[in-house]
Amino acid sequence: MSFLKKPSTPRTLFLHVFLLPLAFLWLAPLWMMLVYSTLPDSEFYSPTTLLLPGSEFADNVRALLAVTPFTTALLNSLGIALISAIGSGILCCMAGYALAHFRFFGARTVIGVIVATLTVPYIVVTIPQFVMMSSVFQLSNHWAAVILPALCNSMGVFFMRQNFLLLPKELLDCARVEGVNEFAIFTRIAVPLVVPALTTVSIIAFLQTWNSYLWPMLMLSQPETWTAPVALGSLVGTLDRVLWGAIMAGTLLMTLPVILVFLFLQRHIVSGVIATADVK
Repeated sequence: MSFLKKPSTPRTLFLHVFLLPLAFLWLAPLWMMLVYSTLPDSEFYSPTTLLLPGSEFADNVRALLAVTPFTTALLNSLGIALISAIGSGILCCMAGYALAHFRFFGARTVIGVIVATLTVPYIVVTIPQFVMMSSVFQLSNHWAAVILPALCNSMGVFFMRQNFLLLPKELLDCARVEGVNEFAIFTRIAVPLVVPALTTVSIIAFLQTWNSYLWPMLMLSQPETWTAPVALGSLVGTLDRVLWGAIMAGTLLMTLPVILVFLFLQRHIVSGVIATADVK
């Protein structure tokens, strides 16, 4: 099996030479964010580009907390993102299993509709969704207004369906022959075998909700309900001057949890994506 052989030294060297500049290119904005989060606002207008951190990070954080409820906003973002990740993972897992292993009238149509919705730009459904949440359900300034749309994840349903298709049908049929009920088959046999994919869906849902700005801004107008991106956005256009140092410090505080989540769970993300790519 030639694909299991370790790559040759020249190939490895070439890959490192080619990928290292790309890695530095990706890390450069993160480093600049770190640097400018530690500088006073006056340095943002300097004609030279500063590459070393300063000592004003604590002052920038204090300025951020003085004009926005950023601590509350971070907790709101964390709560909304966690609930969205868990709820989206459960619903996508259940829907994906049903579409992969149940045969019912209109199944192909349902799958086709789900795939078709992936091509619809999000901005197209924003206004109808806003009217439904604010006027019909009266959920303005409630977490549910942000969480409920995040649970309807077409990509997550399709992703989980593809992973459930990888499971050997004979394994599930043997369990049915032994008299195991369908819910037990789903929870005790099927789900443990697709944990990497389920983790991937939950992580993606978490990151999408954590980084979302437009929808929380529309639905959460009261400062005590703001998420972190909305709190940072309030620093632009609502004050006499833009507090760039505070914005960069808040952005850094928002980015660190995302980086940590990816670093600790990247193995699950990669394995889930690779498993989906193997579906014929």
